[in-house]
Amino acid sequence: MDGGSEQRQITIHKPEDFAPMRAAGALAAEVLDMVGALVRPGISTGEIDRICHDYIVARGAIPAPLNYRGFPKSTCISINHVVCHGIPGDRVLMDGDILNIDITVILDGWHGDSSRMYVAGTAPTKARRLIDVTYNSLLEGIRAARPGAHFGDIGHAIQTYVEGQRFSVVRDFCGHGIGRHFHEPPNVLHFGRKGDGPELRPGMFFTIEPMVNAGRPEVKVLDDGWTAVTRDRSLSAQFEHMIGITETGCEVFTLAAGETI
Repeated sequence: MDGGSEQRQITIHKPEDFAPMRAAGALAAEVLDMVGALVRPGISTGEIDRICHDYIVARGAIPAPLNYRGFPKSTCISINHVVCHGIPGDRVLMDGDILNIDITVILDGWHGDSSRMYVAGTAPTKARRLIDVTYNSLLEGIRAARPGAHFGDIGHAIQTYVEGQRFSVVRDFCGHGIGRHFHEPPNVLHFGRKGDGPELRPGMFFTIEPMVNAGRPEVKVLDDGWTAVTRDRSLSAQFEHMIGITETGCEVFTLAAGETI
């Protein structure tokens, strides 16, 4: 498919829009840098959420998930077999838990969106390998993001790497366009064929956020309408960066402290 109709819906941002996105992305990354020290056995996900909320507000920003389509908290925290959109609450972290913390801030009207994996205590070897493969799959997707490429190239790079490592890519959720709006076109699939989908052009802003399962790719959403879990209860992991397409490649807006890509 040529992605022509979707291509016309994708916002092409101006060069001056990179600066506010850079600032919003940097704040999301800063929150994730901060939260690493909190993740330990004995702390509840609700406490992590509260600290993140206060940190974001203290910096003049708004936690975008709070009340978004009825979501009740300021962060998403997804533990073990939870794929995404886990709701923080009374659940206390235990030794060996792996968790994704997903942060989105609104700073001066612009969204900064990123997520990372963390471990409470010491994770089993297979869980650590799942985390490493998921992060590396994100890097593969980012490396495919450049002007003249297609969104299918990103999905193909991620899928090929993940399945080569004998894990599976979740199909039910995807990355998305972002900027002044939390979610906008295009959908950024983490699987696909080279050459499919709209062409990448300078000024496009979007997230790449592969969800990788240790078992099968199928998921289900629980009765709360948000929490997505693996159907086979296998472990799941996710990393997310927010990028902008430049004239020569892409800029990652949400780098962690000391992270280079």
